[in-house]
Amino acid sequence: MASEDNKPTIKITLEDLDKVEVPDQFAPLPSAAAAPAMAKSYGTISTAADAMPLGPETKGSLVLQAWFYLGAAGFLGAFLAWGICEPAFVDGQGHRWGNTWILPLIIAFLCIGFGVAESIVERSAKKAVYRTLLAVPLGIVFGFFFYFFANIAFNILLGMAASVGVKDERNPIFWLARSLAWVIFGVAGGLVYGIIGQSSKKAQYGILGGMLGAGIGGLIFDPISMALHDTAVASRMIGFSLFGIATGAAMGVVESALKDKWLYVSSGPLAGKQFILYKQVTTLGSDQKCDIYLFKDSNILGEHAVIETRGSRVQLRANGPVFVGGQPIQSRVLQDGDLVQIGRYGFKYREKQK
Repeated sequence: MASEDNKPTIKITLEDLDKVEVPDQFAPLPSAAAAPAMAKSYGTISTAADAMPLGPETKGSLVLQAWFYLGAAGFLGAFLAWGICEPAFVDGQGHRWGNTWILPLIIAFLCIGFGVAESIVERSAKKAVYRTLLAVPLGIVFGFFFYFFANIAFNILLGMAASVGVKDERNPIFWLARSLAWVIFGVAGGLVYGIIGQSSKKAQYGILGGMLGAGIGGLIFDPISMALHDTAVASRMIGFSLFGIATGAAMGVVESALKDKWLYVSSGPLAGKQFILYKQVTTLGSDQKCDIYLFKDSNILGEHAVIETRGSRVQLRANGPVFVGGQPIQSRVLQDGDLVQIGRYGFKYREKQK
């Protein structure tokens, strides 16, 4: 039946509905991925669109390996101390100040080198200066202190060797006696390494590695001297230099072998460096006072993030933009293999499997 006012009936078909457009004010917001490349966004931890791509992984430099830079520090320390004392060193029956100072000064310079090497590699000038000021008095005191006890141990061991017919340095038992006595020197280097690093565990690893390396250096010292018997100066130079290298390199090797939790730098200026998480609280940022100094990035805060270690639990807290697995986070318990991005730096968190 037609309507009383004779108005035409409005008919809406399916084709008419298909033509309907949603007004712009109801359009979905663009994702973080569509934002300009330079825009900063903290995002949320639940939206996949907010993920930040990790930087490309780059191959690390040999210089950033602990065994290398500690070995280099050992070489430089021993060589410099030898160079200072050698002009006043007398072979045979004579005795001058060079004979008295050469070993204590070598130990002192090794301690100083081990104390500041890591700061130099990490390009933290302020931390290197501070650690040098701390390492110099410690190195000098420990140098003479441990030399005194090493000398006592060496004389006791020589007496024991003489009782079984050992008369000079051509006998391997004599080499072993020197090796066991020089192990004490390694304790000094490792102890200063841990004190300056403010970690008892770092000191333990340093002492163990130092003892191993110093023992090796002591064992090869006399064979080198015998091989270069006509050039006593060269034999001391080579022998003490190898002693320094062995002590430092062994500290780095042992430290790396015994670590249980660490950050491996996978990209950025320090790619290839590993930071062992010794302390309960480890700070990361652009302030040189931080445990992990992140330089050459203006977007990184002074203290950008903190890692807290409580037993087996390792928690990362962010004060600035931090991404784990490409997702922005404020706080997260790290798991082995997690990829962490802070500015231009990429890290891989690792744990030793038990």
